[in-house]
Amino acid sequence: MLFLNQIINGLHVGSIYALIALGYTMVYGIVKLINFAHGDIIMVGSYTAMVVMTMLGLPFVVALLASMVMCVSLGVFFETVAYRPLRNSPRISALITAIGVSLLLQNTSQLIFTPNPRPFPVSFHVPPLIIGELRLSFITLLTVGVSVLLMLGLQAFVHKTKVGKAMRAVSEDRDAAQLMGINVNTTISITFAIGSALAAIDAVLYSTAYPSIMPVMGAMPGLKAFIAAVLGGIGVLPGAMLGGFVMGVAESLTKGYISSQWADAVVFGILIVVLLVKPSGILGRRASEKV
Repeated sequence: MLFLNQIINGLHVGSIYALIALGYTMVYGIVKLINFAHGDIIMVGSYTAMVVMTMLGLPFVVALLASMVMCVSLGVFFETVAYRPLRNSPRISALITAIGVSLLLQNTSQLIFTPNPRPFPVSFHVPPLIIGELRLSFITLLTVGVSVLLMLGLQAFVHKTKVGKAMRAVSEDRDAAQLMGINVNTTISITFAIGSALAAIDAVLYSTAYPSIMPVMGAMPGLKAFIAAVLGGIGVLPGAMLGGFVMGVAESLTKGYISSQWADAVVFGILIVVLLVKPSGILGRRASEKV
């Protein structure tokens, strides 16, 4: 029974990593940018929802929508101001800029809210589902269900809609897509908007499960989600989901049976082994790069 509980805990944490990894992998698939500020967009979403619910006294749904609006606005703003001018520069320039945006968001939040943790209001008071000795909390079921549904929805969006096909075209060959009449700037902005909206949803779910928020709360989940995206195959949406689940379960089992101090080491070790065996990730495909 302990094993099943650890698996369920791992799926819960893995769903959070998977949602963040979906945002990472969408942006990387289009502009080949590792957006290290993505975890801090989640932090902004958490603070926005907290302010709306505690200071303004508005309900959970309004807080979620406000969080999505704030995160989407920030994501598109930074794409336009910080990343777009560097689109044709070496990738290291955009990477350093992403780190700078991350530090900007963290320090701005510390100035506004102070570095001290703040409680996040509990939004759900639903009794857990009990199956024998197994207890499934509502937030666990909700997080896993939402992450899977969003991944399936994104997969359908990318392959079935006109905008999704434009994203795939820009990902394959930006210049050829522009010659075919696709507005590359708009397509990339939409991609950032979708990734930021996912970050807002993840922010609310994460903060509900772990109701304490602080300015640096997005740094470590963001890093682990990036590892999850690489593990599953960065640029592949189902790979991001698979990588998140693998990371979450491995971390949970390590904490339950070995030591919590070894959890991160085991997760990084799994990444190293997978990259040695299959450098493109579990579901990734090896692709030749044009020069």
